[in-house]
Amino acid sequence: MGNYLLKRILLIFPTLLGIMVISFAIVQFAPGGPIERIIAQVSGTDVSATARIGGASGDGLSQVQTGMEQTGSKYRGAQGLDPEFIKQLEKEFGFDKPAYERFFLMMKNYLMFDFGTSYFKKTSVIVLIKQKLPVSISLGIWMLLITYLVSIPLGIRKAVHDGERFDTWTSGVLVLGYAIPGFLVAVFLLVMFAGGSFVQWFPLRGLTSDNWNDLSLFGKVVDYLWHLVLPLIALALGTFTTMTFLTRNSFLDEIRKQYVLTAQAKGLGQTQVLYGHVFRNAMLLIIAGFPGAFISAFFTGSLLIEQIFNLDGIGLLSFESAINRDYPVVFASIYILALMGLAINVLSDFIYTLVDPRIDFETREV
Repeated sequence: MGNYLLKRILLIFPTLLGIMVISFAIVQFAPGGPIERIIAQVSGTDVSATARIGGASGDGLSQVQTGMEQTGSKYRGAQGLDPEFIKQLEKEFGFDKPAYERFFLMMKNYLMFDFGTSYFKKTSVIVLIKQKLPVSISLGIWMLLITYLVSIPLGIRKAVHDGERFDTWTSGVLVLGYAIPGFLVAVFLLVMFAGGSFVQWFPLRGLTSDNWNDLSLFGKVVDYLWHLVLPLIALALGTFTTMTFLTRNSFLDEIRKQYVLTAQAKGLGQTQVLYGHVFRNAMLLIIAGFPGAFISAFFTGSLLIEQIFNLDGIGLLSFESAINRDYPVVFASIYILALMGLAINVLSDFIYTLVDPRIDFETREV
């Protein structure tokens, strides 16, 4: 097992490199970019677009306004702009270097977790991520805990009572909840319980109240949890349903196998059979889905919920950066997301062996 895990850990680096190469190549061919965005702002007489260019805020605007006869530019909409202004933009964004040189310089810095500076926020990328991380961590950790702590026992109970009234009506409720998009649930919760049209039992936005610093430790805990209730309900609904049915079906498959009948014939009770024999085998499928659930909880699953509840997290930051072509933030998000995903996959393999010691990865080819 130790040799296998070592190989998997070493494979993280070439895999991560491949992900970054593909992402970088796609961005090179994607239409638009930070320079085109600045040019579009300039064409729309947006003074702030040129004011951000170091050393050219005054002269740059006059050059843009007077214009020069410039044709054949590789940037869309750059005709009529001073070539020196375009070169200044290229130098600031690093596009005066060949693509391969920019990529290797980026990866060299990323190995040291130096993600550079945001093009448009003019702030260190790592500082931006640290500012947004508490929101994503809060939503992600609590969503995973609620999903696993509730869905697994519920799924087991549904498997044990397969076809009975409990299984039928809980399935109906779960399917109904899954069919409703999370953002619609979020809007409904705001209207019903956050002062929209009915009662105001929960806060409308944020993770803490304005008087957070004045509260006692117990008051801070209660205030924090109070703010999390509605976002977590909207976030966990779909995941909660998927995990419950996955657990139910996994346990049903195992319960119907011969070794369970043998254990029951030996006189073992239901609890001993479920948690002494079935649990280890049935949980393997659930553990396999943990990396995807983990990444989704922290990054990809909370964009609309963050927007609706005004929670400024990683999901919203990544989306806005992609829209604004803020490449340092985009590539840093991809790098961190991929690194965490690969590390969680290795961790899942390790958990496999803890759940079922019969699994031996040493006999497998990586």
